[in-house]
Amino acid sequence: MNILSFGEVLFDVYPDEKFIGGAPMNFAAHFVKQGGNAAMISALGKDELGEAAKNCLNELCLDTSFVTYPDKETGKCLVTLDENQIPSYNLLSDVAYDYISCEGVKGDFDALYFGTLALRSEYNRKSLCALLEREKYGEIFVDLNIRPPFYSKESVLFALENASIVKISDEEMPTVLKEIGFDVSEDYAAVAKALSARFENLKIIIVTLGSKGAFAYDCKTKENFSCDAVKVKAVSTVGAGDSFSASFLYKYLVGEDIEKCLAYAAKVAAFVVSKYEAVPSYSATDFN
Repeated sequence: MNILSFGEVLFDVYPDEKFIGGAPMNFAAHFVKQGGNAAMISALGKDELGEAAKNCLNELCLDTSFVTYPDKETGKCLVTLDENQIPSYNLLSDVAYDYISCEGVKGDFDALYFGTLALRSEYNRKSLCALLEREKYGEIFVDLNIRPPFYSKESVLFALENASIVKISDEEMPTVLKEIGFDVSEDYAAVAKALSARFENLKIIIVTLGSKGAFAYDCKTKENFSCDAVKVKAVSTVGAGDSFSASFLYKYLVGEDIEKCLAYAAKVAAFVVSKYEAVPSYSATDFN
């Protein structure tokens, strides 16, 4: 399976150390760990961090053919963890990944992934829009990844209007619904049904529920699916959602049904939660 991942590559900078990250990069790295191939569409600075990022991408076996180098610094996100190990983010603006070019991006890919953070720049919105008009993909997986204040009604609608599979966390659901003019509701089945009716391009709607597991809605059959979370000692949730998305998509692309995809993704995400790194070392065979 071959996929494209559009969006930010940056460094998550903690008080004492730093890790390469960004949801699209984490997603792509986890997809490769599942056994697939992933190419990044991103931008890095012509600086020390940019060189380090390129080396990391290569070490993670990600295709960097579509990574460009504008005259901007490599992106950084300053991360702090609260007493419950929940991260907060300080994302620096006007950095390299705000200027991602899709010129020359072509090839035989099974799916395209993107989120809303990289869409904070008009440059990227236009770039991605041109790619979607020029190239067609079997699946478009969108993990909304709302990062206040770097989202807008425009970016949320763009994501929902172009996705075939969308993942939304329970924490960001109220924000998403408010942006598109829906009443906030804790009935995820009702929300999914309403989203499916409004956005006819959607095939699957996934809602991750943290320690309560995950929910999915098949827009075609109108079936609901759910799975419990795998209980582990949480160390950090950074990268967990990205591992969930990548694991779900990989299993879905190889033909597994939604219920099995959901349960498998929950296993992988639980493992990632138990580790400090966003992309820890593991093999997909550990979860089969």
